[in-house]
Amino acid sequence: MPHHGRRSLLSGFLAAGAAGGLAPHAGHTQQQAASAWPARPVTILVPFAPGGPSDIVARAIATRVQQGIGEPVVVENRAAANGQVAARQLAQSKPDGHTIMVGSIGVFALNAVLYRDPGYDPVRDFAPITLAVTTPNVLVVNPQQVPATDLPGLLSWMRANPGKAFHATSGIGSSPHLTMELFTQLTGTEATHVPSRGAATAVTDQIAGRAPISFQGLGTVVPYVREGRLRPILVTSAARSPLLPEVPTGIESGLAGFEVTSWQAAMAPAAVPAPVLRRLHEAVTTALRDPEVAPRLEAAGYAVVAGSPEDYAAFQRAEIARWRRVVETAGISLD
Repeated sequence: MPHHGRRSLLSGFLAAGAAGGLAPHAGHTQQQAASAWPARPVTILVPFAPGGPSDIVARAIATRVQQGIGEPVVVENRAAANGQVAARQLAQSKPDGHTIMVGSIGVFALNAVLYRDPGYDPVRDFAPITLAVTTPNVLVVNPQQVPATDLPGLLSWMRANPGKAFHATSGIGSSPHLTMELFTQLTGTEATHVPSRGAATAVTDQIAGRAPISFQGLGTVVPYVREGRLRPILVTSAARSPLLPEVPTGIESGLAGFEVTSWQAAMAPAAVPAPVLRRLHEAVTTALRDPEVAPRLEAAGYAVVAGSPEDYAAFQRAEIARWRRVVETAGISLD
């Protein structure tokens, strides 16, 4: 495991060792921490407003986690500054396992490359619990404005109509925004960004004709695709989505390596004791795999992952490196 991941996962042991000076004492302290958890209600911070993906995942698992640990679990929305306020709150929380966060690719990867100093380090300041869910984006067009029905047709249209290739997103630095930046870099095309206040507004803008193309989250666009108001061109997952089985992947369409997911993960403060982190991991992954919770998330377009902390830590670092390259190539900065 790379250095930062080891530091996050083992910081509890190191802190205990520094306090006691002896490894046996550190181990004893760790066991005491584990046996004392949970000692009071657990708060799940959500860095966005109610109704978004982070909130959906947090509320989907909260009741099941509560049942598993025998203490109340409270979901607290702290929506501000692209998730930075909630992330700083988590980083500064007492590392005893009573405050965790369910947050997005934006909070745990993109902010680190979009801002010079978001006020927290998504690797150093947090201990990974699990990658919770992933969902692909879908490249959709307004069928009233764009005649294309597949990728070659869309690329031809974009090259023939450079002044009309506006793309709607849920905001600057969002997953749909950066997915389009990666797409245009891979295809040698250009598209003018039309940021909105959120995913719902972006879709409204697209249907109204203000931006004829966009990448949007799978769950957001499925109803509009089924109604015929948006036409799907490709999905960014490695395999076709069961919600839109007729839509090819980007890789099938000829874009080698074009696999993009928007994702949600669970994190704790960096210095949480390792035994407590293990119990948090068990509680959260059990909730995600629950036979009532998992199908509900899957029906909304999410693939449940619920993997190990180590797997998520490696995935997170790879995502940060990947999107840093995209952002630097595109010259995007939110400072």
